[in-house]
Amino acid sequence: MTLANKKVVLGITGGIAAYKCPEIVRRLKDLQCDVRVVMTAGAKEFITPLTLQAVSGNPVSDSLLDPAAEASMGHIELAKWADLVVIAPASADVIAKINAGMANDLLTTICLATSAPIAIAPAMNQQMYAAKATQRNLACLEQMGMYIWGPASGEQACGDVGKGRLLEPMEIVERVTNHFAAPSLDLNILITAGPTREAIDPVRYISNHSSGKMGFAIAQAAKQLGANVTLIAGPVSLTTPNGVNRLDVVSASDMHKQAIIHAPTHDIFIACAAVADYRPAAISDQKIKKNDDDMVVSMIKNPDILADVSALEEQRPFCVGFAAETQDVETYARGKLQRKKLDMIAANNVSIAGQGFNSDSNALTLYWPQGKLDLPLADKQELAKQLVVEIIKHYNQAQ
Repeated sequence: MTLANKKVVLGITGGIAAYKCPEIVRRLKDLQCDVRVVMTAGAKEFITPLTLQAVSGNPVSDSLLDPAAEASMGHIELAKWADLVVIAPASADVIAKINAGMANDLLTTICLATSAPIAIAPAMNQQMYAAKATQRNLACLEQMGMYIWGPASGEQACGDVGKGRLLEPMEIVERVTNHFAAPSLDLNILITAGPTREAIDPVRYISNHSSGKMGFAIAQAAKQLGANVTLIAGPVSLTTPNGVNRLDVVSASDMHKQAIIHAPTHDIFIACAAVADYRPAAISDQKIKKNDDDMVVSMIKNPDILADVSALEEQRPFCVGFAAETQDVETYARGKLQRKKLDMIAANNVSIAGQGFNSDSNALTLYWPQGKLDLPLADKQELAKQLVVEIIKHYNQAQ
């Protein structure tokens, strides 16, 4: 495809991988993309602005305090101009600055001032990439709706071997092309995510281990595909994906109320939340004292959010459920699919280490009345994209 009329700001930070950037610019220009290059001070130690100016055909910007550029508020102009901001290579330092919301140079200021999507292509020593601080920063940026492209694995300039290499120029160009080729969806998608908390007394509650990461990843993926997304979130400490309308709830009853209110105005309902099946029959007004050896709490069943939405007679959305199981996954998932009259269900085995609750990765099997599809173990963000694409495909077939 052509990238004519598409405008990309390529941010280059300090790292040996900067030598790949002229090739990225050339290949984007081959696709008729308009590219403006922004360099940090560190980047200029590895490659010259003159080189990037020659291949881009545009002046290179490298200073927040350039009097000529800032006479017309150059940093704001570039931030508004961009259809996409790509930072390649993205050093650990700049990744940390962007996550902290800093704006102490031109590139970080543009990232803070732009409404365009931002793609981060990390490149650094394998140990720096694996460091907890770097992983935390990248996870936060991803939760904020930024794309994380790479890194690749292999031999590094320092002699180490591992994950941290910048993606090859054509891989980055392909990611840019795929970004602009992504369909714009005229769909309203409602998603539930996270756990619920069922109070026993003012200081105690019953809950589960759900982190909400899968539901938030689904919301982000759906938004990135162009859908209008409403996210009903239980009590989690996750950042709302860009552009997503978030409704915070605590209990299963709260979540049920919001789902019933909003489901009729949405095309697709994805029930990803780990909703408590039962709640205490009575909530004590005061903290229950530890007087007896035994404590008995009478429980009553919570409303079934997914079944009630699926049972709507008018304006019923396409209903997708989740089944977190520890055994006989297909049997229980298909039983839930049939019992609740769902259109599709996504099931996973949470007894397997490294997937499911509180993990950054997951694996799913999708079931629908006529078939099934395995989505292998992957990062939850990548898995969410695959899942949303499949849901939309089946939704369109059902119309």
